[in-house]
Amino acid sequence: MKNLKFYLNKAQKEKWAIGQFNFSAGSQLKGIIAAAKNLKSPVILGTSEGESGFFGLEEAVALRNALRKKTGLPIFLNLDHGKSFEYLKRAIDAGYDMAHFDGSKLSFEENIKITKQIVKYASRKGILTEGEIGKIATDSSKIYEQEFEINEELLTNPVESVKYIDKSKVCLLAVSIGNFHGIEASGKNPGLLLNRLAEIKKTAKNVFLVLHGGSGTPEEDIRQAINLGIVKININTEVRLAYIKGIKESLVENPNEIVPYKYLQASVDAVQKIVEEKIKLFGSENKI
Repeated sequence: MKNLKFYLNKAQKEKWAIGQFNFSAGSQLKGIIAAAKNLKSPVILGTSEGESGFFGLEEAVALRNALRKKTGLPIFLNLDHGKSFEYLKRAIDAGYDMAHFDGSKLSFEENIKITKQIVKYASRKGILTEGEIGKIATDSSKIYEQEFEINEELLTNPVESVKYIDKSKVCLLAVSIGNFHGIEASGKNPGLLLNRLAEIKKTAKNVFLVLHGGSGTPEEDIRQAINLGIVKININTEVRLAYIKGIKESLVENPNEIVPYKYLQASVDAVQKIVEEKIKLFGSENKI
């Protein structure tokens, strides 16, 4: 099987993106893999510190290995938003394919220092490191202080990103360009700042650019972001919403059902549907 860097290079050259879909339950995982298998797409499975703490680092790796063997798919596993060297080291040692260090709340110099430490440790094992410059907020009000007024302090600064990349040697860079974690109550997020992305791409050299908070982002903005250099897009909220909706609808129809595999299938189907939609949007269908 080709490694993750091969697929990131392929995506960058051909202008498509690999989806990262987070999970913390087995039925979410089943839906994600069913979608990737059906559309013949490489896929990245993501677990945050909280998700992996619940599910288990070693358990996530074991299931990735079993699913790779069963399906033959290029399935990769990322530790998402790791906050410390110690936790990322645990994920790397467990067998994760990549590790994302979120040092966005640290000073610029401290962020570089810890990222560099993680890169050094991960590279010895052939594992990719994703860093982050700028702050990816949890709702749009943190980005848009007033309507149409951008909070510049949260955005990725192209000049800072060059220094960060040069000093830390990261393979991937998560950028803040108006994206945020979660979905607006209206069901649609504000658009991305594509001009800022274009500036970052000019200075980021060959580092792979990552878009977090892809849930709810306008589809046309996603397409343009990919054309401008985004090669990895993270989806979590929409997977969670589909999962919960599937379970609720199943239990409404069968309120007395107590057999998990009977009511959980609806959550698997719902997750598969949303992941297939994203794979097609990202252009990773038939890219194995």
